[in-house]
Amino acid sequence: MKRLLPFWILLIVCTFSSQVFAQEKTIVLTDSTTLIDDDVEVTDYLVPLYVPRKALMYAAILPGMGQAYNKKYWKMPIVYGGFIGLGYMISYYNENHARFKNELFSLLADPDYIPPSGAGENQLRGIVDLTRRERDYMIIITGGFYLIQIVDAHIDAHLREFDLNPDLQVKIEPSFQQAGNQNAIGLAIKLKF
Repeated sequence: MKRLLPFWILLIVCTFSSQVFAQEKTIVLTDSTTLIDDDVEVTDYLVPLYVPRKALMYAAILPGMGQAYNKKYWKMPIVYGGFIGLGYMISYYNENHARFKNELFSLLADPDYIPPSGAGENQLRGIVDLTRRERDYMIIITGGFYLIQIVDAHIDAHLREFDLNPDLQVKIEPSFQQAGNQNAIGLAIKLKF
């Protein structure tokens, strides 16, 4: 301990006796632009600003609310219709899974039992596996649909501020081409900037 005492004293003296100039340097920047006319015209945004994080949170809390926040009301029936359809499919496969599983268990408990579906043991095992797999797929697809509607609300809020050229046009027109003595009919996509 006595051997380290001079080291500690030297460290304390050096630490507290030195001057530190960490943030005393000041830089003065001058504006190189000059204002010629005092009349400054303030323009408002043509599109109100949307906060993408708020749209994301709304869509995560209540599906379709992010689309409503972005004032894309026409997307709300698509979101709710998708959830209703996927919920129906989950319910359908779950009910069939339970029904065929009960038939299989009844058949295994009593070999003389004839299932209402008329299927044998191996067929019932396949049907039970199929309905369980389809139900699980529908649950995964519902989760994916939930994430897609969140991402849609977030991206749509970002794109609300994107300025589009009003002269931009896309037209799909029929086209007719002649090459030698053969004719070709098709569709042409015409872009106008």
